[in-house]
Amino acid sequence: MPLLAGMQNGPGIHSEEGVFLTHEEYDNLMAQITDVNAIKADHLFLKQELAQLKRMIFGAKSERFIQEDTGQLSLGMDIPKQDTPEIETEDLSFTRKKTSKQKKTPVRLPLPSHLRREEHTIEPEEDITGAKKIGEEITEYLEYTEGTFHVVQYKRSKYVLPNEGGIVIGELPSLPIPKGNAGPGLLSHILISKFQDHLPFYRQVQMFKRSDITIAESTISGWFSSTCRLLEPLYEKLIEKVKQSDYLMADETPIPVLTKDKPGATHKGYYWDYYSPVDKLLCFDYRKGRGREGPREFLEGFQGALQTDGYAAYNEFEKREGITLLACLAHARRKFDIAKDNDPKRAAYALKKIQELYKIEREAREQELTFEQRKELRQKESVPILAELEAWMRDQLTQVLPKSAIGKAITYTLKLWKRLTRYTEDGRREIDNNLIENSIRAITLGRKNYMFAGSHEGARNAAMIYSFLGTCKINNVEPLAWLKDVLTRISDHSIQKLEELLPGYQA
Repeated sequence: MPLLAGMQNGPGIHSEEGVFLTHEEYDNLMAQITDVNAIKADHLFLKQELAQLKRMIFGAKSERFIQEDTGQLSLGMDIPKQDTPEIETEDLSFTRKKTSKQKKTPVRLPLPSHLRREEHTIEPEEDITGAKKIGEEITEYLEYTEGTFHVVQYKRSKYVLPNEGGIVIGELPSLPIPKGNAGPGLLSHILISKFQDHLPFYRQVQMFKRSDITIAESTISGWFSSTCRLLEPLYEKLIEKVKQSDYLMADETPIPVLTKDKPGATHKGYYWDYYSPVDKLLCFDYRKGRGREGPREFLEGFQGALQTDGYAAYNEFEKREGITLLACLAHARRKFDIAKDNDPKRAAYALKKIQELYKIEREAREQELTFEQRKELRQKESVPILAELEAWMRDQLTQVLPKSAIGKAITYTLKLWKRLTRYTEDGRREIDNNLIENSIRAITLGRKNYMFAGSHEGARNAAMIYSFLGTCKINNVEPLAWLKDVLTRISDHSIQKLEELLPGYQA
């Protein structure tokens, strides 16, 4: 019997071995044991933190899980490995007729027929007087000439009407910037170059100079602000359409912003991203912080399913009537992927089950199932797997250290379990919110190039452009052509029919 399991006798504690401990010694010993366990837990925590740091710096970013061929996990009841009997081998020889293989000549694809041909005719240097032409050899190569500019000039005739009827002049078409000298094509090119191709304005100024065109960076910034004011009603219409959806994904990403409040430093603002997978509409909402007031104000009046990660700012929607919260299984999988170094067996079991769930989703996409068919497939195949995974996690929760990576992964997943499984109740819902995370990549790439937004207003304007370009990408709409068309038409377009200008609009 253990020392501390003895019977209390008199003023102290006795064990069966006859060792006597006073109450004070007993308390001190228990405190030491508690301290040792705490030190072990802290050591394990620091060890896995160091492993995670090394992984972030030197490791692969991919979370792909490949199951090792070790047999089914037995959860502590491992079956001893049996030695594989050695297979006898014998040498065989044979002859065969060698066939000669001709080396394939690479096939050169023809150059696109829609490109303008710059023709040059070359005549022989010899005297061809009296010769009869029998044909010609054509050689083509693809060439590139740097993008060219041209000036659009409107000449409006002025007339004096007879009998003192006054002066009349031709009416000037609506321009994106009434008092500016930039056309819709140039404005579109500037905006797409920055927010799609991630070229800051100052780099574009340098590129223009190579074409012997001098435009001040401040002028381009003014054009950008004026263009955003023109597009603002369309942006508000986009937000309105997004809010009308009954299934949204939400996420957020930081953006450094220059402000007068922090001279020499940047303010950490946030783009809140809202995406409707069914309607294929996307919008970004800029906020100065990451507080819950951002989604609270934006989603005022929203009714439907809201899919997010585990960020606490979204928790209040769990209690809001008319909103069903969904979680992201990719975030849970990421936790178990991190735990592979801490507890390979347990992490491998969870990752394998999650992999099976994603395989079902892939089959549904490949078979192009309808929403109803996808729901039936999930109910039949995904729900049993989810039940197995939940039972396993609840059993393992008491066997792992809470501060360990595997303990954190299990705790995180169980905490969000109801939200994680609700995707099986509706075929329109996704298993994760990777679609919305993909939409943030453009901001991440742009942030690495132009570093920060020049002001809060500039950040809001950028959110507007990112919303339009993200919606273009989702709907397979060419952004430059779309933006040029909108800037040409929006000034004269009916405010009651603005939604017709949105990318991918279908009547």
